[in-house]
Amino acid sequence: MKFLPTLLAAILPFAVSAADLPDLDGREIVVAVENAYPPLQYIRPSTGDAVGWEYDAMAEIADRLNATVSFENTSWEAMIAAVAQGQYDMGMTGITIRPDRAEVVDFSDPYMVSQMRMLVRADESRFSDAEGFAADPDLLIGAQPGTTPFYVGIYEILDGDESNPRMRQFQTFGAAVQALRTGDIDLALTDSTAAEGYVANSDGALKITGDPLGTEEFGFIFPKDSDLVGPVNAAVASMKADGTLDALNSRWFVETELGR
Repeated sequence: MKFLPTLLAAILPFAVSAADLPDLDGREIVVAVENAYPPLQYIRPSTGDAVGWEYDAMAEIADRLNATVSFENTSWEAMIAAVAQGQYDMGMTGITIRPDRAEVVDFSDPYMVSQMRMLVRADESRFSDAEGFAADPDLLIGAQPGTTPFYVGIYEILDGDESNPRMRQFQTFGAAVQALRTGDIDLALTDSTAAEGYVANSDGALKITGDPLGTEEFGFIFPKDSDLVGPVNAAVASMKADGTLDALNSRWFVETELGR
């Protein structure tokens, strides 16, 4: 059964009809993307097109606000700082809403909630939970530095030492998954959104093990005091109210086979 994200009806403060939304009069919105986080955003191998839940959501937001949108690719490591500096109007790549990040960028209201999961090879039998992994000093974990999986791995699974050699750092989450598949590491932590996507597209090579390690909320990011935050929040609220977010979830988390 594929994961169906929980949308935040309780957090979105009120329903907004399309007729009540701000009109941005064709304004261009430049959005930073990474294209390495299926099914939220990735490059479809068969066509080379950038696709995903967030692309469809952003297209709908732009349509409702009478805006145009363009996308520029950047790395995860550079994205938050670049948005904070105003190089882009927005950023999106399943970004967890965290207080430290909110010191340098503004977040939209959450558009999705996900849980942190343990991604392992399908034949993994040496451990089945975080405690079992931590107890075996020969086992290695992989994550992108500065991400929620990195900090959860260090502080909730390992010993709190950010230089612990059992934590191998990778430039992208996809590189960590590849290292997992080849046996260079033994565990990759990610939210359930990405974990379910990679399992579904692994031809039986990967699985999720153990209980969820916590929950995280995803939001779009903006430069501080951006005048886009309010309109985007209103558009997201209207999409929740009229069932558009549910339809996106059905398409990208239930019906779609990634990479096809």
